Amino acid sequence: MTRVTSWLVGFGRFWYRFIIGDDWTVAASVAIGLMVTGLLNGGQFPAWVVMPLVVIVMLRVSVQRSKRTKGDVGVTRTR
Repeated sequence: MTRVTSWLVGFGRFWYRFIIGDDWTVAASVAIGLMVTGLLNGGQFPAWVVMPLVVIVMLRVSVQRSKRTKGDVGVTRTR
């Protein structure tokens, strides 16, 4: 592998891991949210509202999924 090819592969891997990371669904949701924001930007709807909603919903989904897969280690529940 040449030095340029090695650099390009490393560059691509960095951006893939940085954007996709551990959860591809969050990255896909953000991309869809950006597309919806762009589409709504031309109309009378306040498009800035879309991205905070996407982030809040996906944060909740991601945390719930993480708790479900890792279990509640060391957590005591009171009722």
